[in-house]
Amino acid sequence: MSRKITEIVEQLASPIAEQEQLELVDIEYKKEGSNWFLRVFVDKPGGVDIADCERVSEALSQQLDEKDPIQGPYFLEVSSPGAERPLKNERDYLHAVGKHVHVTTYAPVDGQKVFEGKLHAYDDEILVIASGGKQWNVPLNQVANARLAIVF
Repeated sequence: MSRKITEIVEQLASPIAEQEQLELVDIEYKKEGSNWFLRVFVDKPGGVDIADCERVSEALSQQLDEKDPIQGPYFLEVSSPGAERPLKNERDYLHAVGKHVHVTTYAPVDGQKVFEGKLHAYDDEILVIASGGKQWNVPLNQVANARLAIVF
């Protein structure tokens, strides 16, 4: 059910984000404790500010009230994906080339399931991650989770 809701919300939020010249990064609908949360993550070069989030929230809230795709109460949150934004699609991976990433896999690749380093290259089948003089070719179909990572 939550997948269907996120698909519907994506259809509603995409034109709003585009109108505001923002990138729709991710949508999640999940239960935490006894409450449901609909989270919409937007971004733009240089980052989003509170006014960007407010405009998207107001417009999306109006659309959600009109279409009413979610049964029951929930909290709507619109925010930036943060410095460690998730990498979910081809566009995200292409923008992340040359940046530090954290990747986990479903099954071990070269004996490990966690990779952190610079995303050296990407094609539609392989992530090439380099760190400490080593390089790993991680099959994209094995990626369980990928995000940008902050280097301290």
